[in-house]
Amino acid sequence: MRVPVSWLREFVEVPQEATPDEVFASLVSVGFEEEELVSFDVTGPVVVGRVVSFEVEPQKNGKNIRWCQVNVGEANGGVRGIVCGAQNFLEDDKVVVTLPGAVLPGGFAIAARKTYGHVSDGMIASATELGLGDESDGIIRLVEWGLDPEVGADAIALLGLDDAAVDVNVTPDRGYALSIRGIAREYSLATGAAFSDPAVGAAVAEASGFDVELSDDTPIRGNDGATQFVARVVRGVDPSRPTPAWMVSRLALAGIRSLGLLIDITNYVMVELGQPIHGYDLDALTDGITVRRARAGETLTTLDGQKRELLAEDLLITDGSGPIGLAGVMGGGTTEMGGATTNVLVEAATFDRVSIARTARRHKLPSEASRRFERGVDPAVAPVAAQRVVDLMVELAGGTATDEGTRVGGVALADPVELPAGFAGGLIGVDYAPERIREVLVAIGCTVADASDGWSITAPTWRGDLTDKWALTEEIVRVDGLDKVPSVLPTPPSGRGLTAAQQGRRRVSNALAAAGFVETPAFPFVSEEQNDLYGSPSGESLPGVRLANPLSAQQAFLRRSLIPGLAQTAHRNISRGLTDLAMFEVGSVFLPERGVAYGTDTVPPIAERPDEETLATLNASVPPQPRHVAILLSGNVTPKQPGRAAEQAGLEAALDAVRTIGVAAGTDIIVSQGERAALHPGRTGTLSAAGEEIGYVGELLPSVAADADLPAHTIVAELNLDLLLGLVGRRVVAASLSTYPAATQDVSLVVDAALAAADLRAALVEGAGDLLEHIRLVDDYRGDGLDAGTKSLTFAMRFRADDRTLTAAEATEAKLAGVRVADERFGAKIRD
Repeated sequence: MRVPVSWLREFVEVPQEATPDEVFASLVSVGFEEEELVSFDVTGPVVVGRVVSFEVEPQKNGKNIRWCQVNVGEANGGVRGIVCGAQNFLEDDKVVVTLPGAVLPGGFAIAARKTYGHVSDGMIASATELGLGDESDGIIRLVEWGLDPEVGADAIALLGLDDAAVDVNVTPDRGYALSIRGIAREYSLATGAAFSDPAVGAAVAEASGFDVELSDDTPIRGNDGATQFVARVVRGVDPSRPTPAWMVSRLALAGIRSLGLLIDITNYVMVELGQPIHGYDLDALTDGITVRRARAGETLTTLDGQKRELLAEDLLITDGSGPIGLAGVMGGGTTEMGGATTNVLVEAATFDRVSIARTARRHKLPSEASRRFERGVDPAVAPVAAQRVVDLMVELAGGTATDEGTRVGGVALADPVELPAGFAGGLIGVDYAPERIREVLVAIGCTVADASDGWSITAPTWRGDLTDKWALTEEIVRVDGLDKVPSVLPTPPSGRGLTAAQQGRRRVSNALAAAGFVETPAFPFVSEEQNDLYGSPSGESLPGVRLANPLSAQQAFLRRSLIPGLAQTAHRNISRGLTDLAMFEVGSVFLPERGVAYGTDTVPPIAERPDEETLATLNASVPPQPRHVAILLSGNVTPKQPGRAAEQAGLEAALDAVRTIGVAAGTDIIVSQGERAALHPGRTGTLSAAGEEIGYVGELLPSVAADADLPAHTIVAELNLDLLLGLVGRRVVAASLSTYPAATQDVSLVVDAALAAADLRAALVEGAGDLLEHIRLVDDYRGDGLDAGTKSLTFAMRFRADDRTLTAAEATEAKLAGVRVADERFGAKIRD
């Protein structure tokens, strides 16, 4: 919300010496967020000049320029020669002249410059060049702005260019602050400055005789689309009259461009009071007005020229000819005010915020009006706002106020809210005096009555958000000062802290980060094809959770795998030249079971913890959502450097990452040959721990990598982290360190080439028994000296006893015991 400081001063006593930064600080103290300071960025000298004479000089490019003699009120009575390309002014016109030394918006400095064969000693300015509009038809003729100042007068003050606006962020629950009135009240709360509410005590004329009907056959959530409609008629307006300079400059600072006097007046009152206003060309209306929902097949061409198909939920303004406006969003083109308008119907209505929000989003048509209605508009201000528009049209457009109009509906007062004594202090930890609580609530506009155990509070009409004692307490804290709330850390009860699963997930994340991986969380939204490819071992279609309102129609499902998100992140980085990637993500996947219907009509209570039965029902209504950890490697793990070639990321690096995950989780992860639809055959491993499959590792199929715009050599791994940590148990116990030396031996076994090394390793581990401390595959040989269809696998084995030094014979016997089991199962023979 942009708030011109001069406008703010009309309703609250802002000290003349107060800077915009000080105004910012005051508003921030009552909960607003500072956005930016907006000003025209014009510095003088900028003065009023009179065109004494000019000569038209045709140019070779077909353009005519004017060599002007302009009196700028200098003491010597002389004139300045200025070159001007505009053609819309006459001799003796008063204009705005920027003299050498002036600086215009965008840092454009004015100086005497030679151009078109003359030295131009300044510039005659247009509204656009001064920041007063986005487009203009020529230079400013002050007579068209209704101004007749002295020659040489300061044009910066004349046009309001010395004003500035503070821009604050208004949260959705504080719609009342989308107005100068609302911000002035907040400034008063922050500083104690006197506030004059323009809506209180304003004289509102009675009006009748214009037919308006509120008809809503299908209210949303039980709320009627319109609860109030104020209509007033002004006749004999002159739309050709100029908008006053002070109004143009204030609207420009507020972020609204000037569109002609009649529309400017409606926008001005909207910003001033927060009540959206719409003006109709009365002579273009047919009969009276009916506010109703759209009917099948109806269309409306809105003010932006777009023809819109209307839906049954759309709330419309209609007359005898049909729809003439989307209520609270945008008017229709057939009844808009224009250059031929002489009689105006002024509308100030109260519409349901949900209905307006849905219509604006459905038609992708946000507007200043819908922005206010969505957040809540003070229903009591509608008659005042309509009267304010009437008064300005009479004053500025030469119209005549009539007694034609109506007011249908009215204002419903809020239900009282009980605020127990001591509640605010007990909740916040500040000892608020009862007098201070009453003072704050009265200051924000509440009616405060004593109750048996505190107060009965009735919120003002502009504060629809104050519906309970917690909201009232928030206001007390905000106005009294957030800086007065003590910062005290509570003492945690013993036995609390991170759960074992949380600790495990943190260990895994920290270990991967320490190993050089970068965590890259991604949105959990994927396509159905991605779910089938990455979330299914065989690529078959599995059930997925379809989103009711997806951000993108191409990504309408919740993910069954983390790999699609990593692949998308990798593609984005590679497209920007970052080709060496080591990334990981820890996140939830969504695994609905086939044939199970999810969802429930159970709505748990808000004010208390649901019972165990309700919690069980709620948990059963959502699909399983285990947390996975996934990695992706691409490019080089070691860059090229002097004396060393680059090392490409491969399965070895991915397996190292898997081992890192296992160590952090507190268990060994076994890799065996596997298959996966998205991974390369023969370069895919199945990961298991404690005898259960927990994930996979491998190289993406070249075709899959190409479809994802990734390099052909891309390595991925994904593990069910919840399952892995559950297999480990609650605690990770550090192994004891033996003081006795280890005995190391290698064994090379010849087996069938199709046998997985993990299966052979498992047989050796089982046979070697407790003395085997560690075993690792160190060689896979296939070639001369072996029979066709066989291979030699070499394992390095380390033996150790806790109570003695092992002899070589004991270590050999344990090794041979493992070989015997391998021989029984797979026919493994020691290689000669």
